[in-house]
Amino acid sequence: MTRAGNDVVITGIGIVSCQGVGAGAHAAMLSAADAPVLKIDTERFSPYPVHPLPAIDWSEQIARRGDQRQMENWQRLGVFTAGLALDDAGFKDDADACGSMDMIVAAGGGERDIAVDSLIVDEALKRNDRERLLNEKLTTELRPTLFLAQLSNLLAGNISIVHKVTGSSRTFMGEEAAGISAVETAFHRIRAGQSTHTLVGSALVAERQDVILLYEAISAHATGGWTPLWSRDESAGGGIITGSAAAFLVLESRQNAEARGARIYATIDAIGGDRGNREAGRLEARLDRLAGDLDADPAGTVVFSGASGAHDLTAREKAWAGGRFAGSALRGYSAVTGQALEAQFPLGLALAALALGNGQPVPPFDAHAETPMPGPATTAVVTTVGHARGEGLAILSAET
Repeated sequence: MTRAGNDVVITGIGIVSCQGVGAGAHAAMLSAADAPVLKIDTERFSPYPVHPLPAIDWSEQIARRGDQRQMENWQRLGVFTAGLALDDAGFKDDADACGSMDMIVAAGGGERDIAVDSLIVDEALKRNDRERLLNEKLTTELRPTLFLAQLSNLLAGNISIVHKVTGSSRTFMGEEAAGISAVETAFHRIRAGQSTHTLVGSALVAERQDVILLYEAISAHATGGWTPLWSRDESAGGGIITGSAAAFLVLESRQNAEARGARIYATIDAIGGDRGNREAGRLEARLDRLAGDLDADPAGTVVFSGASGAHDLTAREKAWAGGRFAGSALRGYSAVTGQALEAQFPLGLALAALALGNGQPVPPFDAHAETPMPGPATTAVVTTVGHARGEGLAILSAET
């Protein structure tokens, strides 16, 4: 394959999930002989199972206690993981490179005041003028400082403060589609010569009542115990099991990466996102268009599916992938990390880049529904089908 100077390559990976902290822990998972160990909490938010965060020493990437204290957990997790990516790429102590580095973040709406939410719900059971009640409580119970500390673009702001990444900054909101758009924008800016190196990613702390409510409001969250992603119990809720996770990537032009002698995990060959009506085969048609005319060797291709677990959508994506990429290994990573909303697409890209960088077969995540790979992964396809809207697909290739 011919390589060009404006190829978009991945040179830094910061990743945290229930499977561990850092690229090393996840690379080991992806090169193990057996399926990853299931790590799930079914008690704290019963009846809703959640893949929890591992133990994290925040001071490893956020040295000042004052900085740690003024962030909520979702911001701490994002800042911490961004630091892992910068370290991994060799940029952490390069003030000039960080000063000119662009940053694109996908973020949610911050953490809610659960006590106020509960108060409003309880009072609403006693009154019929609920619109008036809502206005009363919003003007008397909420602290303005809560909102100031929870602004979505403060994740990017805190990364700038802690890690001195001070080039251009963009923040996308909008569930899974935000993560797709963040990486897609970074990719096209580098391809167009508008950026040479960009930090891009997202973080989700799923161990929050408001996150669970977000899914359960549309009856999407699984209930009870854990069942496998590809055969989730349809009588136990909507099928989605969330997971606390974060992924940040350092993307560079090949010219910039090679000039500084950086290690390259993988090349992003193509990436795209879309949204629209999913009825009458329109979802599958969009995924076909996003996949383009890729004609990779099935034996060396691994499809990292970000299928959420939602019953109908997950079955449809599995059927589509089995047809479009027949003979390729399918790996549903939500089975081992949980569904991570805005962070879902960056998380899949991080896993795919690690797998390609390993140069080894990726073990099945679900031994009953996924088949072993005959050899190393040389091409990776990453998909994310949003639980309500939005689709994304990326194609990555290993260095040769």
